[in-house]
Amino acid sequence: MGASVVTAAAIGVAASLAVGCAVVGAAATESQRAAGIADAAALAAADALSGFAAGEPCARAAAVADAQGAGVRSCEVVGREATIEISTGFAGLPVIAIARAGPPPGGASLFDAQADP
Repeated sequence: MGASVVTAAAIGVAASLAVGCAVVGAAATESQRAAGIADAAALAAADALSGFAAGEPCARAAAVADAQGAGVRSCEVVGREATIEISTGFAGLPVIAIARAGPPPGGASLFDAQADP
């Protein structure tokens, strides 16, 4: 009878670890999904700022985030740079991601690199 108790305990521990790993994996996946949504929303806002897309930058970001099941918590536009913070949920907990899009820091661009012989 002692061996069956130990076996049952070992199976219980293994099952608990498996469930824990599955939850952590799902949370990591949701975190990456949120980061992708924030990136897409920031790029949409930057496109509107640069004139590549019509509309107001924060409205474009909100539309992209909403289409992917997230909401925009904040939208900050400074010059030609947009910083977007989005929020989604996982297991009743908020998952927040922030992304920035705009010209490269320091004003460098690909066009500058191509102009040099």
